[in-house]
Amino acid sequence: TGKDLAVAVAKAKELVQTRSAFYVDQFNHLGSILAHEEGTGPEIWNAVGGKIDAFVAAVGSGGTFIGTSRFLKKQNPQIVCVAVEPEGADILAGNPLTKPKHIIQGIGYGIIPPHWDPKLADMFITVSDKEAEEYRKLLAVKEGVYVGFSAAANVCAAVKVLKKNALIPEPNVVTILCDTGLKYG
Repeated sequence: TGKDLAVAVAKAKELVQTRSAFYVDQFNHLGSILAHEEGTGPEIWNAVGGKIDAFVAAVGSGGTFIGTSRFLKKQNPQIVCVAVEPEGADILAGNPLTKPKHIIQGIGYGIIPPHWDPKLADMFITVSDKEAEEYRKLLAVKEGVYVGFSAAANVCAAVKVLKKNALIPEPNVVTILCDTGLKYG
């Protein structure tokens, strides 16, 4: 939740003072967005030879979604950029926060990221806890990919985009597998 995030930020700032640590400040540091605009976006574009109809990514701090979408839309403004949020925590889509606690870690804090650019999001998709659990298991069993809940949510949302039939026939939909399953039981 946003409250949990505030506690983690306070602890990080304390460590900066007491241990001479470095605080990245991922939510406010523009480097997070630039890393994806200059790295992830071009990597995706090159990997698919520019043949991309939609980009689907969960939004936490917004760095991945904003930076990658910004790059992709500069290449082709027709690319549909889809923001993924947990069901009940889909405030970017304009809905009230009804479920601040969910299992999809790293996204859906119940806050709007400081650098959020709503013009980049062409569509919003929600994923429930049950769906994230289901897709996490499916990815492990059927694809041999051991991911966490946010990566599973991205794949689930990409499938939902395909099922909507809102894109061209046989679209190329790209997403990010942004976490590993190693920290989950």
